[in-house]
Amino acid sequence: MTEDDAFVEHRKLIVAGSGISGLSAAIYAGRSNNEPLVFEGDEPGGQLTLTTEVENYPGFPEGISGPELIQNMKTQAERFGAEIDHGIVEDVDASDRPFTVTMKNGDVYTADAVIAASGASARTLEIPGEDDLMGYGLSTCATCDGAFFRDEKILVVGGGDAAMEEASFLTKFASTVYIAHRREEFRAEDYWIDRVMEKVDKGEIEIMRNTEVTELHGTPEEGVDHVTMVRHPEGHPTEKLDDSETETFEFDVGAVFYAIGHTPNADYLEGTGVRRDEEGYVLAKGGRDGGQTATDVPGIFAAGDVVDHHYQQAATAGGDGVKAALDADDYLEDLEREEAASEPEPEPAAAESDD
Repeated sequence: MTEDDAFVEHRKLIVAGSGISGLSAAIYAGRSNNEPLVFEGDEPGGQLTLTTEVENYPGFPEGISGPELIQNMKTQAERFGAEIDHGIVEDVDASDRPFTVTMKNGDVYTADAVIAASGASARTLEIPGEDDLMGYGLSTCATCDGAFFRDEKILVVGGGDAAMEEASFLTKFASTVYIAHRREEFRAEDYWIDRVMEKVDKGEIEIMRNTEVTELHGTPEEGVDHVTMVRHPEGHPTEKLDDSETETFEFDVGAVFYAIGHTPNADYLEGTGVRRDEEGYVLAKGGRDGGQTATDVPGIFAAGDVVDHHYQQAATAGGDGVKAALDADDYLEDLEREEAASEPEPEPAAAESDD
């Protein structure tokens, strides 16, 4: 530590992230008397706070809003001794023990264990209307929100496996699902393309190739009303807006689903030795025994969407958080035993003289 460090405090366990996985970890860690310090990150509450109604989280048959569910979990975690702070973890130094955790504001903590539960941020198009309509007709999760748009025309944006899977799923609810892809060819595997083409033949899905969305129209009260789109016969039309062959048109839809990927929020683990895949997702141990959430660095665990590039559901993230807390507890108990064993034996008391 240096004299320039803004603040130094030691904690047994730090949890990076305050979504479902981070708060589930905090609840269990608190009950294990590990007094977790939870940092909310730059997306407090995670992606669930963008969901106006959660109907598939177990235990809420009438549904619950995303922000309310997160607030309930925060209250529960604090009841068991967790502390929740607004900070953003910027760096973890694993070169020595305890770990050194540096915050974006310059504060510095040390920790015996760290749980990375910082989630993954859905990629967006960064076009007009997004900020106002996210959660109000614009979504990044079909299984979360698809049922709210029964008998509506639904637009899915993307051309990979996720887009094909989401579009197939949404045919359960939509009058018609439209897939807008900026190129002619899809990036998805043949399996998913074949599935979609079967639904195209049935009239359930229509494909809009070489087409991009440039603006969303609607209000939070009424939801999405329509979108502005551009099309060019050679694809990537937003790069060719001045081209005479680029067509701009309005398209009526009741909901828009982005399926253009996620970016794991794990850059603060760079340099720690924690392995990540080519997309940036943390690689945890997995398997069937304990320690499934352990990373390659003893004492650093990972849970939720920062690990999971496939399911990305609130319930699965919660289960991951529970496992991470239990794995961290085992690690901390082992650490305490090692420290106790390394302490020197106390000197025997000198015998008193009879003189």
